[in-house]
Amino acid sequence: MNTTPNTTPGIFRRLDAEWAELCADPGVRGAVYGWLMADCLAFDVAAVTDSWVRALGPEQLLAALRPTGSATGDALTDAVLRALLDRAAGHGRSAILAARIVVQAMIPAAVRITHGQLRPFGGRTLDDVGHMVIAALFEIARSGKVHRRPGRPAANLALDALRRVLADLAADREPRGSELKAAEDLAAPVDPFDSACACMVRCAAVSAGLDETPAEEDLTTARLQLLELVVNAMDDGTLSEADARAIAGHYRSTPAPLPDRDAAHAAGTSVSTWQRRRSRAVERLKSATRSTTHPAA
Repeated sequence: MNTTPNTTPGIFRRLDAEWAELCADPGVRGAVYGWLMADCLAFDVAAVTDSWVRALGPEQLLAALRPTGSATGDALTDAVLRALLDRAAGHGRSAILAARIVVQAMIPAAVRITHGQLRPFGGRTLDDVGHMVIAALFEIARSGKVHRRPGRPAANLALDALRRVLADLAADREPRGSELKAAEDLAAPVDPFDSACACMVRCAAVSAGLDETPAEEDLTTARLQLLELVVNAMDDGTLSEADARAIAGHYRSTPAPLPDRDAAHAAGTSVSTWQRRRSRAVERLKSATRSTTHPAA
């Protein structure tokens, strides 16, 4: 008998069961096929999923929404997700279905966010937080804002959902003793990162693949500040995902920075090209930081 506890919140198991029913629904299959044809994405999705165009349905659409690690595949993933988000911002059953598919595509990120919030915000079950994450993803998908931003839409979705969940969890915390705590803080040195802010930055960085520091180890203020700058730069399109990871991975102490030779090999380029790329990314980050700190008069 398996005695290993199941740590997957029930909300995600129920979504997976519902997804199987959607995939078997002829009306849903017809809607998905029609969307892909109308958006001129059908042949590309058929190619990456090794499918016949006429057989395209929710399964193939979901497969195309999973990152592949290749530039071509990820470009298609972004295009398909943006098209879905555009439909999700509309009206009627078609928009609700599109948002539901977006949520299904984001379940791996939702699971990570859910597990990441249990330690900093005790008192809630995995399923409680899971419900909050899914609701946030659905509402953001329906908002019509994410697909217009630069950068990768899946990362923007995850970051927006994380911010909303953190705000909701913080609002739920018992305010008792806040006046006493505020009085005590007046006598203490001001820390630019309180626990909630540090948690938000760390979770956003982990969701974006920017930090691999073991969860049991605390991050220094300097590391948190760097991660906050990089996450914000990704969010507003100043840095690409690859450039953000290059900066975050190079300027770290735990784990040790990835050697340039290894990083260049993973990126399929030379060491000198990799170093120049990182230097340009650092300059863009510095320029963005200066313009935010010293806005034009």
